[in-house]
Amino acid sequence: MGKLQIHVGEDYDRMTARLLDAVQRAEAGEDVRENHLTFENWETLVKVLTPKRMELLHHLRLSPTASIAELARALGRDYKRVHEDVEYLTELGLIERGEDGLRVEVEEIRAQIAI
Repeated sequence: MGKLQIHVGEDYDRMTARLLDAVQRAEAGEDVRENHLTFENWETLVKVLTPKRMELLHHLRLSPTASIAELARALGRDYKRVHEDVEYLTELGLIERGEDGLRVEVEEIRAQIAI
């Protein structure tokens, strides 16, 4: 995955223009592999990417883990809460699940916040 671009408060027209630009570049033969995550506002972003979830992502980036139980122990957190966080972050595409366990392929997160 590499890099993830986060957009906060981006209006529909700007999001559509970004998408159409990527489609046009792909049709022109460019290898377009972009990862974007858009949040309606700042409040939503900070509810989703809490300090605990960021710590979890950072840990998995450096140390892929075989199981949620192992991850919870490594973080010193309750299994149930870590499980909820892993499920949610997996739905968002931030955590990869495979036969070898849990990992994070994102190396960098960049945020663009409209004000």
